[in-house]
Amino acid sequence: MMYFNRLKDRLQNKTAKVGVVGLGYVGLPLSMEMVKGGFTVFGIDTDERKVEALREGKSYIQDVPDAAVADAVNAGMFFPTSAYDVMKELDMISICVPTPLSENQDPDTSFIKSVVREIKKHMQKGTLIVLESTTYPGTTEELIQFELEAQGLTAGKDFFLCFSPERVDPGNRNYNTYNTPKVIGGTTEACKELGVLLYGHVVKTVVPVSSPKVAEMSKLLENTFRSVNIAFVNELAMMCDRMEIDVWEVIRAASTKPFGFMPFHPGPGIGGHCIPLDPMYLSWKAKEYRFYSKFIELAQSINDNMPEYVLTKTAQVLNKYAKSIRNSKVLILGMAYKPDVDDLRESPGLEVYELFRGSGAFVDYYDPYATSFKDERGAVVASVTYDPAAFARYDCMVFITNHRCFSYHELAALGVPIIDTRNAFAGIPSDNIYKLGTGIKTPEAKLAVGV
Repeated sequence: MMYFNRLKDRLQNKTAKVGVVGLGYVGLPLSMEMVKGGFTVFGIDTDERKVEALREGKSYIQDVPDAAVADAVNAGMFFPTSAYDVMKELDMISICVPTPLSENQDPDTSFIKSVVREIKKHMQKGTLIVLESTTYPGTTEELIQFELEAQGLTAGKDFFLCFSPERVDPGNRNYNTYNTPKVIGGTTEACKELGVLLYGHVVKTVVPVSSPKVAEMSKLLENTFRSVNIAFVNELAMMCDRMEIDVWEVIRAASTKPFGFMPFHPGPGIGGHCIPLDPMYLSWKAKEYRFYSKFIELAQSINDNMPEYVLTKTAQVLNKYAKSIRNSKVLILGMAYKPDVDDLRESPGLEVYELFRGSGAFVDYYDPYATSFKDERGAVVASVTYDPAAFARYDCMVFITNHRCFSYHELAALGVPIIDTRNAFAGIPSDNIYKLGTGIKTPEAKLAVGV
């Protein structure tokens, strides 16, 4: 109980030194909230450029203003570093590192394992460790608890261990790290109590659960639920396209039901770090128990094929104008995976870009937030500047991301065929807008003259 009581006192009076490993979309906002909660935070990241920028009071995360970082650094409450040996001084360590998929769509937990190796070298006894990286049920125990207990330590006595899934939604103007409820599960009751105590100072609502596995599974349920429902409505969009029924009108009509229905919307594919990856973590782990999730695999297949559907839809539109994809000039509007952010992680626009290039089109893109990316060859592709006169010379425009700042009426008035994958041009009457899930009606007279 000695370590438990000591850490409990430090958390209660906010003298505990907190470490956050991984200062990306999850770790940096969490660090700032911990500073606001009254804790001294040591931010650890192996990217020296990030560390240097933070030391200078500059943020590279859109949801974290420069002023917040500068104020935390100047107040002596936030210390960015790339040195893991600072763990010797920490009372708590939060792990917020990436958990991507391998090329074979298997979980890549190498970043977590790397952090655990450093923890084993530097951690002092009595430290609270919280894993926030999204992963499969059992990770907290398998990759952290077992490793530390192999060194002769005991969870709940010599160290304390929890899992608390991140719920970051970049660009969300209503919910952030502070006011999004925080689920947390500990490997023992003592671990859970300390985890709840810590986050009670940092976020508005803490939701304790019985174990790390429950917390891990809850995160996967959240995003698998979205993946499956998005896949269903994507399939419905393709069905409506074939039947020349407006899927967007269908969704609006169904949404008037005040119970038993939740609207989801089709699009060019799924993006971000969560929905494209998390369900596959669950599916992979389930196979260990000889359980094969047909829903997850089917949803992943449908969502993964949406960029191909966008290519097919574009080819149909260009065919209406007696053109082919090959040698056509295509402008992609929006490259970020969601509106009003610069986040390109797993963006379907990246695959749409490569598909058009692979089909022989001349492709440019415009995005006021995501101003460049590296293509499959490693070449840097830069956004063109906003120029309606230049846009009017493209053979078609493919709308991927519905940023609020786009001038929709101005773009529609250019007369260039627009493939609208987000229903962003709803309410704008124009003969040159073609929405996913609505079909393409081609008058016979126009086909006869080839225009």
